[in-house]
Amino acid sequence: MMSKYVIIGGSAGGIGAVEAIREVDPKGTLTVISEEKVPQYSRPMISEYVSREATLDTMKYRGDQFWKDNKVKTLTGRTATKIDFKKKHVLLDDGDKIDYEKLLIATGGKPFVPRMDGGDKTGTFTFTELSSAEKIESTVENSKSAVVIGGGLIGVSASEALVKRGIKVTLVELKDSILNLILDKTASDIAEKVLTEAGVTVITGQTVQRILGRKDNEAAVGGVVMTDGTEIPCDLVVVAIGVIPRTDIVKETDLKLNRGIVVDRTMRTSIPDVYACGDVAEAHDFLINGNRLLPLWPLAHLGGQVAGYNMAGKKAEYEGGTVMSSLKYFELPVIAVGDVNPEDTSDLEVLVEFKPEKTVYKKVLLKNNKIVGFIFLGEIDKAGILFRLLKNRVDVSTIKDSLLDEEFGIVTLPEQLRKEMFVVN
Repeated sequence: MMSKYVIIGGSAGGIGAVEAIREVDPKGTLTVISEEKVPQYSRPMISEYVSREATLDTMKYRGDQFWKDNKVKTLTGRTATKIDFKKKHVLLDDGDKIDYEKLLIATGGKPFVPRMDGGDKTGTFTFTELSSAEKIESTVENSKSAVVIGGGLIGVSASEALVKRGIKVTLVELKDSILNLILDKTASDIAEKVLTEAGVTVITGQTVQRILGRKDNEAAVGGVVMTDGTEIPCDLVVVAIGVIPRTDIVKETDLKLNRGIVVDRTMRTSIPDVYACGDVAEAHDFLINGNRLLPLWPLAHLGGQVAGYNMAGKKAEYEGGTVMSSLKYFELPVIAVGDVNPEDTSDLEVLVEFKPEKTVYKKVLLKNNKIVGFIFLGEIDKAGILFRLLKNRVDVSTIKDSLLDEEFGIVTLPEQLRKEMFVVN
């Protein structure tokens, strides 16, 4: 089979590429390969699916007609097992071969699941794909308690969904604070307090050593054993330690690979006619002026668009993104951007506002009078302005004393700065 464009992965990055390709080339043959049978859903909404606040239809990032409308041949429920870059073809799990002119690798990430005694027991799940969410959703009906391993974004999201279903949740985090990759200790303590008040038992500083079976069924989850030997009974376990790039298909090839697939500003890899985007790619970060993994849904779509344009012959350059988390768990809104918890703060200026009675915490980090990171927790309405200041590398020396003021806003910015940042010609 021959296809001018082949895309491995049908999620945000793949969809962005399809839209860009069709904008430039309405007729070129286009094939999308996806392990998932319904790839075009919003992964950030998995927790809402488990909590029954969303259905598969409301989760769909694009409607069922999307593929047909864009003249895409979809191979769903299929796995690409090997890429021959010299012969320019992709091998599938059933032995089929697809030749390509331009290839996009948008395989995303996969959950990191450490080896654990009892980790194969029925009732042990991950929390990053619809198939896992469907299994959890059906299991919850007959469950009363759960242990969530991992206190990061995925773990807290899973905890909230399960609590909303009436499950007693114990959240376990190996480090000394939850959400430690995006929050500092003060913000983490606030978040932990909110979780505790919602009924979640939070355990930090240790992890699950072993998963126990039930007394009447050793093959099913009945509890866990912590590193200190404590046993916690539970009916299900969610492993939410993190996500790693799905790079298996390009290992042992000539493709330049670090933690993810290295791409340039056009999203092209080290091999001609081969592009990558999304969670599998190390792409440009405008804050560090270098490449890094940025597993963010909007950036995956944007990277896919840039790749698609270039695959179809229209020059485009990826403007880059940076580390950013915007979330709302247990009614607590949080936005964190950049490196908000650096080990060395000797060359940084740190601005902080903390109102514990209002559950409000704000922190801004400056280097050479430019914002390099910030946390807004509880009150986030001014975060968009700070992000623009950060992204545009604006010298804020004349306004930094007012950055955390309640009155701070677009109208308080110097007139020339307002024109440069917010006026569209």
